[in-house]
Amino acid sequence: MVRRYPSWFLATFCLFLGAVALAAFWIGGKPGQGLVSFGVIGGLGAASLLFGRSELVRGLRGDGRDEYWASLDRDASFLAGMVLIVLVIALCMWEWAHGRSGAPYTELGAVTGLAYVLALAGLRLRR
Repeated sequence: MVRRYPSWFLATFCLFLGAVALAAFWIGGKPGQGLVSFGVIGGLGAASLLFGRSELVRGLRGDGRDEYWASLDRDASFLAGMVLIVLVIALCMWEWAHGRSGAPYTELGAVTGLAYVLALAGLRLRR
C-alpha cells in the first residue's frame, strides 16, 4: 500500500513549520532570523507547488507516489538515518575526547537506539 498525499500538503506543512521556526526565534529574541527561516522554509513549500509538474517534485511531496517512489523513499530514509547515527556517535566521542559529558549527543543516541529497538519489536509483532 502506497500512501499518497494531496499536492498542497508539503506546501502547507512548510508554512506551518516556518511559522513555528519564526515563533521560536521570536521568543528567543531573534525575530530577524525567524523571518529568514520562515522565508527559506516557506520558499521550499512554494517551490513544491511552482515546480509540481516535475516527477521528482511530485515524488518528494507525495502525490506522485507509486511502489518505485516508495522504495526510493525507504532507501533514502535509511541512508539519511545511517549518516545521522554515525554523526551522533562521532560527535559524542569528540565530546568525550575533550573531557565533556557528550551531551546532547548521548541523549540523541539513546533515544535513537530505543526507537530502533521498539520499532523492530513492533514491526516483528505485526507480521
